[in-house]
Amino acid sequence: MKATKRVVITGGHHSSALVVAEALRQEGFEIIWLGHKYSLAGDKNPSAEYQEVTQAGFRFATLQAAKSHRWWRPANLWRFPWGFTQALFYLLRWRPQLILSFGGYLAVPVVLVGWLMGIPCLTHEQTVVYGLANRLIAYFAKKVLVAWPQSLKHFPAQKVVLTGLPLRQEILAVKAQPHRQYTIYITGGKQGAHLINQAVRQALPSLLAKYRVIHQCGWFDWPEFRQLKKKNYTVKPYFFRQEIGSVLAQADLVVSRAGAHTVYELAALGKPALLIPIPWAYADEQQKNAQLLADVGLAQILPQSQLTAQTLCQKIATLASLPHSQKQTAAAKKLIVPDATQKIVNVVQQTIE
Repeated sequence: MKATKRVVITGGHHSSALVVAEALRQEGFEIIWLGHKYSLAGDKNPSAEYQEVTQAGFRFATLQAAKSHRWWRPANLWRFPWGFTQALFYLLRWRPQLILSFGGYLAVPVVLVGWLMGIPCLTHEQTVVYGLANRLIAYFAKKVLVAWPQSLKHFPAQKVVLTGLPLRQEILAVKAQPHRQYTIYITGGKQGAHLINQAVRQALPSLLAKYRVIHQCGWFDWPEFRQLKKKNYTVKPYFFRQEIGSVLAQADLVVSRAGAHTVYELAALGKPALLIPIPWAYADEQQKNAQLLADVGLAQILPQSQLTAQTLCQKIATLASLPHSQKQTAAAKKLIVPDATQKIVNVVQQTIE
């Protein structure tokens, strides 16, 4: 029996999806979340997605699907049909009125099976360009919601809607407090970035001689970094929602990859950054994300090919010596679309009605 106002949420970008899920719950929607419990095969640590979604009180069902550009590999062949089988089982079981996708390979089987079943889909594109999965999903979606004005041209005009990217209220709720020592927050994204961690490990003595460092290293490198007990150095595998607001409020500079969420949140906060884009990202999307902040003077870009402990220290020293102007902050904030969460909720309601 179909439940009233039931929505399935799935995709690879759980931070903004979770913001929308909570807003929909307040409007009386029942949310079913299809995601991955573990980030990597054989990983014993539950993913940040699983932990934060379940902590928020949403029903979570594990979905195993092959990455759209890797399904043909022998180790992944079983995941391709299995992902579609699981999607069919879940959609038959819960009979949602809408599928809300946030891109990524996990969303592909859910959206395709939903389309065959006559369940409407909305998909959200976070990047300046568009991901490989969303390129396929867009054909089957009723509407494509985009975070950046620059993305409008990539999708049919009758389908695309500029909504912006939902921001975690946790990052906006904590205000920066005066502190004595210049503080750097270093992150490689949800899973960490091994190459960045290697450079940080070698650079730590030089960095800690001048700065306070807060470091999110990911679970892969956590066994190595958890051994480090140094003054002015805080390291964790992941900073959860209840922590990230305080971390960003303390940071004078952020060193990071250039994922869509990171860039959007940095723009919203007007936070100076050193960005190290993933060079193999589809359509060079991280480089394009990073360039948006570089163009308004809020960030500098360090290509991964040039990343060493020495170049990391040099870039940080340069940025730490530069004055941060309100003009840069204002220009960055003009990049974002206000009220993104409510805009997405409105489209969900209109589609169901």
